Amino acid sequence: MKFVSANGLILPTLGQGGWRIGDNPKKAEDEIKAMLLGIDLGLTLIDTAEMYGEGDSETLIGKALAEKNRADYQLVSKVYPHNAGKKNIFASCEASLRRLRTDYLDVYLLHWRGSVPLEETVECMETLVRSGKIRRWGVSNFDVSDMEELWNIPDGKNCAVDQVLYNLGSRGIEFDLIPWLKEHNVAVMAYCPLAQAGTLRRLALNFEKDQLLLKIASRYNISLMQLLLAFVLKQDNLIAIPKSGSIEHVKENAHTRDISIAAEDWACIDKIYWPPTEKMFLDME
Repeated sequence: MKFVSANGLILPTLGQGGWRIGDNPKKAEDEIKAMLLGIDLGLTLIDTAEMYGEGDSETLIGKALAEKNRADYQLVSKVYPHNAGKKNIFASCEASLRRLRTDYLDVYLLHWRGSVPLEETVECMETLVRSGKIRRWGVSNFDVSDMEELWNIPDGKNCAVDQVLYNLGSRGIEFDLIPWLKEHNVAVMAYCPLAQAGTLRRLALNFEKDQLLLKIASRYNISLMQLLLAFVLKQDNLIAIPKSGSIEHVKENAHTRDISIAAEDWACIDKIYWPPTEKMFLDME
């Protein structure tokens, strides 16, 4: 397993995403088994948010991890923008901790920018760090201009993570955001790294019918999803958090860490899913 530094906090490059985990009670038992298997396989970083199922994701994750040693996994959650000020953030954090059945979060993120001034959110995040409720804080869906603004306010440089959408079908952050974050020692956390097999609403793609991708995956005796995840994991300073709702997918995800794709095959993929040559709008989902 490779690791990255998030403002001094060491995080694995591959974790488990909690988006839509806990939405369907009929799937809860399987989702819990999959998450626990993931931890056993080294996927010890778990991402969620108060927004996901209005707390249902955090609740299921808390139930799944109740019998685990807290030192054996790391938790990331996110606060709604409208809760990210002095009036609500402390209650929101406490509610997330309660649902997750833990005393602290390893990383707490502002889910996206809202009307609360960044200065106020940062001040609150620093208070949470000092109180021991969170170890580090970060942001989500921030582009370069947002990060530069953040960097120029008091304690803004303590930001540890920027969680953004990134996958083979959405490579815009390669042009300027990934280099900026790397230069400033902020870890990149990629959500939707598999692009839901190319079905995200902003992507007119169908990876599952792409003959080049299928041919390359077959050459390495891996699945298409493993190839898509391997693409994300080859980036430096980046953490991928694919959803892990089934045992089969968790096993596939964990095995992807051992996959090495030849440079000439990545070059062939680049000819179709080309890297950005200019500034692009930040994709969000």
